[in-house]
Amino acid sequence: MDIIETPARSPADWPGLDGIAERRFRLLAIGDVRIEVRATLPDLRFTEVTADRLAYAPARAMVAGTAVNLARAAAGYFKRAGVLARVGDDDYTPVIRRELRRLGLRDLLRVERGAANGVTVMLRDGVAPGRAHGVRLLVAEEDTPNRRLSERDVNAAAGEIRRADVLFLDGYALLSPVSRGALLRAAEIARRHGTLVAFDLVPHDIDARLPAPEVIPLLRLADVVFSEAPTLARLLGRPATMTCSAEVRELLPVMDETVPGRPLWLLRYGASSLEQALAYQRDGLRLEYATGYDDSVERAGFGDRLAAGELFWWLAARSGR
Repeated sequence: MDIIETPARSPADWPGLDGIAERRFRLLAIGDVRIEVRATLPDLRFTEVTADRLAYAPARAMVAGTAVNLARAAAGYFKRAGVLARVGDDDYTPVIRRELRRLGLRDLLRVERGAANGVTVMLRDGVAPGRAHGVRLLVAEEDTPNRRLSERDVNAAAGEIRRADVLFLDGYALLSPVSRGALLRAAEIARRHGTLVAFDLVPHDIDARLPAPEVIPLLRLADVVFSEAPTLARLLGRPATMTCSAEVRELLPVMDETVPGRPLWLLRYGASSLEQALAYQRDGLRLEYATGYDDSVERAGFGDRLAAGELFWWLAARSGR
C-alpha cells in the first residue's frame, strides 16, 4: 500500500486539479446522492438577519451529495467511475439518473419505492473582514434513503466493487446503523478482492456525532484516509488547532497508535484546513505540499477535485505508471 518513497512532484502539480488527458483506473463511490440548492448572498451577512428577509442572489439547483460530488471530479481522471447509493422514487429520480449519464458515470442506484429524494440547501453569506468566502450554512434532510443503504444493496454490487481499483467511502454513512453496516460490508468485500479502500472522514464535526469506537473500525479497513487535521485530532481526543505543519506532525504517533496497519493519511491543514496537505504513512513522513487553495479559489467542490487528483496520483505511483 506504499506510495513512492520520494515523489518528484505533488498531486497538486501532477496530475493537478483539473483532470488529465490519459484517464486510467476504475473508481466506485458509495455515499449520498441528493438534490442541492446553492445560493450566495454577497450583500448580506447572517448576523444581520434579525427578521424575515427577501434577498435576490445567484442560486442554482443541482444533483449533488458526497458520492456524486466525488465521482464528478473523478470522471476527469478515471477511465471508469460509478456511484452506488440509495435514492428516492419521485420526480427528481430521473433528473439524478440523467445527470449521472451526462457525466459518464456508471449508475448503480438503488431506488426506494415511495420514498422522496433528499434535499439540501447550502447558503453562503457575504464576506466580512478576516473572511475570504463568507460563512456557509448547510441545511440537510436527515431521514433520507441514503441512511437506509443496506448490506443487501452492497452485496448486489459486489462484482462492481471487485472490479474497481479503488472504492471511495465517506463518514456520513456511519451516522446511521443501517448504512454503517453497508459501509463496513463494502470495505470488507473490497479488501478481500484486492480493491483499495479510500475513506473520507466527514462530516467535519463527526466527533460530536459519533464516539471514536464507532469510526475507528472503518479507519482500520481503509488503505487511504482523507481528513481535515482538526477533525481527526478531535476524534482522537487531541487539541484541534492544526494550522501548521508542526502541530499536524504531533498527531502522527497518535494515529499510528490508534489505527493498526499502514493506511496512507492525506491530512489537510492551514487557516481554513485546505491550504496545505501532509501525506503520511507509518514509518515515515512521505510528502508535504501546498494544495493550490487560496482566497481566490472557489471553495465549493475544491476538496473533491483535490481528492480525485490525489487518488489518481497515488494509484499511478503504486502501479509505477
